[in-house]
Amino acid sequence: MDTTTLAAFLAVDLLLVLTPGADWAYAISAGLRGRTVVPAVAGLVAGYAGYTLLAVAGLVVVVAGSPAVLTALTAAGAAYLVWLGVDVLRRPSVPSAAGGAVMDASRARVALRGMGTSGLNPKALLLYFSLFPQFVDPATGWPVAAQTGLLGTLHMAACAVVYLGVAVLARTVLSTRPTAARAVTRASGVLMIAIGALLLAERLAG
Repeated sequence: MDTTTLAAFLAVDLLLVLTPGADWAYAISAGLRGRTVVPAVAGLVAGYAGYTLLAVAGLVVVVAGSPAVLTALTAAGAAYLVWLGVDVLRRPSVPSAAGGAVMDASRARVALRGMGTSGLNPKALLLYFSLFPQFVDPATGWPVAAQTGLLGTLHMAACAVVYLGVAVLARTVLSTRPTAARAVTRASGVLMIAIGALLLAERLAG
């Protein structure tokens, strides 16, 4: 793959990653919980790693071409986002003193939630299915699987950088403003619920 193709892909991919959504909402919530930033972002990236493996194996095309599987995936992802949003509203994050120590079990739970947030997002499947093929060229001499893996790696790197920045910025800006932090967290919870409901409505309408 040439550098021009990779640069064009990265430009489009960054525009998508920089668009606020459920991943942003989760990163902001994690940023307000002190030391859960890294496990939260790692979980989000791990969810996309799963999609990358599916894409490399060619299973994304199979799944995306099955209305029943897509509907089931959408329903599961929507329900998870709504549940996560409700949980955030019930227990809004507030800045903790000195960053707030977090136990290993809590970090693991945060990472798993992050993996669920990105991994159960049907939009991620459509991203891999619709965007990646536009930049994969079998005539270049690279195996399609290798090209897909490289694009997936670039996407994961972009997600890691952007979401880490979002989480750290949320923690830095809101660390001394508990009232604002609570309001932002609740807004994130509402966003998760809204995205989950819209995904489900969009799939059912289609």
